[in-house]
Amino acid sequence: MTRYVSSCFITLFVLFLWRVEDIADACRCSPPHPQQAFCDADIVIRAKVVGKKALSNEIKYDVQQIKMFKGPDRVIHAVFTTSSSASCGVTLDINKAYLFTGRMNSDGRMRLGMCDFIQYWEDLNGTQKKSLIQRYQSGCDCTIIRCSSLPCPVSAPDECLWTDWLLADGQSGPQAKYSACLKGSDGSCAWYSGMAPSKK
Repeated sequence: MTRYVSSCFITLFVLFLWRVEDIADACRCSPPHPQQAFCDADIVIRAKVVGKKALSNEIKYDVQQIKMFKGPDRVIHAVFTTSSSASCGVTLDINKAYLFTGRMNSDGRMRLGMCDFIQYWEDLNGTQKKSLIQRYQSGCDCTIIRCSSLPCPVSAPDECLWTDWLLADGQSGPQAKYSACLKGSDGSCAWYSGMAPSKK
């Protein structure tokens, strides 16, 4: 009987540890390229966080919209996120301006999660800010594919390989900071950094 109880205890303990690890790993996201995040989002805005309120299972951040780059023809006054980081909730700083990419719920609320592109506005460079106006939108017919180790073959002409998506310092490289994946005159997509498309 003692051996049976001990065996049950060990089994339950292992299951508990597995569940804790599962919860801890519940929200893991690779960093999105800003263009892909723009194209995948329902709403893209520049806004300043001006307030915070904890609700039952979520956090409401009051925002002052500065500019809408993509979305409905109305002003966004609040963004919502889950209250738990395990379910991809995000924490925002009051009185800071951000670039938000997010989803529009059926109830009309803008929702944010860790897998969205959320960046302090002041940390974006000039190329990224200008690309929000036109370049990212014009590249939405292209697909950006992460490549973690070369060689990574391009499987379709509408793809660009993102080869420097995670550098040793944890930051994205030049392809995210200075380039957009755009379709050329031949119908294929390539990285464009301002002068001419670069090699895939």
